[in-house]
Amino acid sequence: MNPTGLDLPPLVAAFVFGLMGGAHCIGMCGGIMSALTFAVPPSMRHPARMGGLLLSYNAGRIISYMSAGALVALLGTLFSLSATARLLLQVFAALMLILMALYIANWWKGLLKIEAVGRRLWRFIEPVGRRLMPVVHLPQAFALGAIWGWLPCGLVYSMLAWSLAIADPLQGALLMGAFGLGTLPALLATGLAARQLSHLIRHPATRSVAALTIIAFALWQLWSLTVHNLH
Repeated sequence: MNPTGLDLPPLVAAFVFGLMGGAHCIGMCGGIMSALTFAVPPSMRHPARMGGLLLSYNAGRIISYMSAGALVALLGTLFSLSATARLLLQVFAALMLILMALYIANWWKGLLKIEAVGRRLWRFIEPVGRRLMPVVHLPQAFALGAIWGWLPCGLVYSMLAWSLAIADPLQGALLMGAFGLGTLPALLATGLAARQLSHLIRHPATRSVAALTIIAFALWQLWSLTVHNLH
């Protein structure tokens, strides 16, 4: 069962989703990536060392996404979702993307109400991450990335709706893994050029481009769902 509603294999669609969401990652998560970069002592910020730490951060983050995908998909198996329920989840995921795009561009902040649910969990997890800084070795970076992966994020929540619809823990984990790999290029670029991109990340034009890119992807998903269900 393809939970994405797109004319692509599910893992490919998830990767594309993450790649398109890279604009969101630059607009919203770039500041976090920069903070993680600056958490490394200045004497250790040479390219080879930073490359390894950034990969470790993101490996931990993707593992967290996969864990969440498996848990949510397991929940889907318990509910034995009907075809109608799965369709509604697909539509919900697309609408979440649009809400997130409006949030990124500062056009409307309604998504904060949905992310508030995740913030309750984040209040317990965030202090653990603080104790891991400054980062000086790879396992420490991996652990910090694994914690960062639970940060409240509308993009991740939209993807988890796909995992819930697929109702298969292994496939849910793989779906979230493909999504995480799609977000990797933007976050690695942001981490390696943290200082150079800091002003670009905050610029309203960057946020607007990110928002419009995500809205286009969401509309593509909704169009694909309409076409599939008309046939």
